[in-house]
Amino acid sequence: MRRRRSTGNKQETVKLIPLGGVGEIGKNMFVVEYKDEILVIDGGLKFPEEDMLGIDLVIPDFTYLTDNLSKVQAIVLTHGHEDHIGALPFVLKQVNKPVYGTKLTLGLLEGKLREHGILNSVTLNTVQAISTIKIGKYFTVEFFKVNHSIPDAVGMAITTPAGTIIHTGDFKIDQTPVDGQTTDFSRISEISKRGVLALLADSTNAERPGFTMSEKVVGGTIDEIFRLAKNRIILATFASNVHRIQQVFDSAFKYDRKVCVNGRSMVNVVNIASELGYLNIAKGVLIDLEDIGKYNPEEVVLITTGSQGEPMSALTRMANSDHRKVEIIPGDTVVIAASPIPGNEKLVSKTINNLFKRGADVIYESVSGIHVSGHASKEELKMMINIVKPKYLVPIHGEYKHCIHLAKIGESMGIEKDNIFLPDIGDVIEFSKDKARINGSVQAGYILVDGLGVGDVGNIVLRDRKQLSLDGILVVVVTLQKGTNKIMAGPDIVSRGFVYVRESEELIEESKQVVTKSLDKCRDKNIKEWSQLKIAIRDQLGKSLYEKTRRRPMILPIIMEV
Repeated sequence: MRRRRSTGNKQETVKLIPLGGVGEIGKNMFVVEYKDEILVIDGGLKFPEEDMLGIDLVIPDFTYLTDNLSKVQAIVLTHGHEDHIGALPFVLKQVNKPVYGTKLTLGLLEGKLREHGILNSVTLNTVQAISTIKIGKYFTVEFFKVNHSIPDAVGMAITTPAGTIIHTGDFKIDQTPVDGQTTDFSRISEISKRGVLALLADSTNAERPGFTMSEKVVGGTIDEIFRLAKNRIILATFASNVHRIQQVFDSAFKYDRKVCVNGRSMVNVVNIASELGYLNIAKGVLIDLEDIGKYNPEEVVLITTGSQGEPMSALTRMANSDHRKVEIIPGDTVVIAASPIPGNEKLVSKTINNLFKRGADVIYESVSGIHVSGHASKEELKMMINIVKPKYLVPIHGEYKHCIHLAKIGESMGIEKDNIFLPDIGDVIEFSKDKARINGSVQAGYILVDGLGVGDVGNIVLRDRKQLSLDGILVVVVTLQKGTNKIMAGPDIVSRGFVYVRESEELIEESKQVVTKSLDKCRDKNIKEWSQLKIAIRDQLGKSLYEKTRRRPMILPIIMEV
């Protein structure tokens, strides 16, 4: 497994640069570069970690693309999940290049681009799972069908003068998919017979033994839930899991229930998928949320967002009795048809507990067969490696432990240890027919999206937010006489998130004295610069407060002059 930098030769080389999606779940974006041309694969986001306070989204740092804008030929997409297309509205505002994807993938992307007001300025090109396209002078892209938890998912083979790179996309091997379209092994095999330089393989489930279960298994569980439920059914899943949504509509029709869709992203996906023919909804089954009260509880199914316990999602609002139109009724059957994304376990658990408190019967993954993964387990990964027979292997789309497990699988399949690469985000891997190496790195990492701000919140702001959340803030207001710096009013102290002022009068008074003494010392030393005065207040007051409370609140001095 290669982390060391080795020396190569002067053969034709192709570069692979992960701008995201290695050593992490989410924000997938990969660069394939040959000479003066760049091809971009995907542009995804990930959701913020616990310490990213107030942040809405995290997207890849795509500075390398803006710095090499003239080289970028196109962006090709594997499928329509947020972690593969969610960053594109931000990327395309600065890197406006043609985008290629399957019909559903582009349909979901169109909705995002419309929200950002850039749909009419972007060129979208629809491809099929059997398409072959030429991009620029050097790239030929051959798509192939793969199974995943969303329809229209593809992998791709990118042929360059230096060799062919296969990107599996997110995949599993499902012999009984909901839509009847299995992974196109014959096409993968046909491409692989010509020789594959490198395989970029989905590593998410590389530590799971055996095979990932078919989505059809969930269909059976959903059907059983519908058969047994006596009252209303509320089912939460990923909005983009069109196959699972289809299974809910099928069971609702079978058991004569009406289906209501709740949550903005869920409504958008259902509308787009049904318009494009990826969802088949029987006439009269779908109703509006406004009409839910016209039916008895046992006649209704509600499909909603919130399977990850997101604080503002529809299901979480219901669990907290904070939803404007839906109240959890004792006897409701609530189904959470998704597994928690790493980091969301506590949020999901809290939502489940609150639902139980409201009297609901909650069915969730760890105690039922209500969710199966969309990613390949060990035996499926072995099968993919066996078919492709790559010279080099690059595990992608997984945390570092997942990538390590896939690297070990690769070794067990006969790939030389030195031909398996575990790059960091931004590393430049150079491949040639006989040699490969990690040759330096480019600017990469993440950009934080907070409201309408993109990239204007960085580590310093996050550090301040963390300090505020831990120890609060103390605002010191003082008025000084111009020229002499004599205290004319104050100091007054305002506390937020540090101590309750009315119960800490002695501490506040002592703090005022510390500020006064600090300013007196500065006046004696003829220090008049406001910046130095503020530093003195922060240093002396901070030291005093820590001695008395063992806390370090943010201290914000405000000086006025008369």
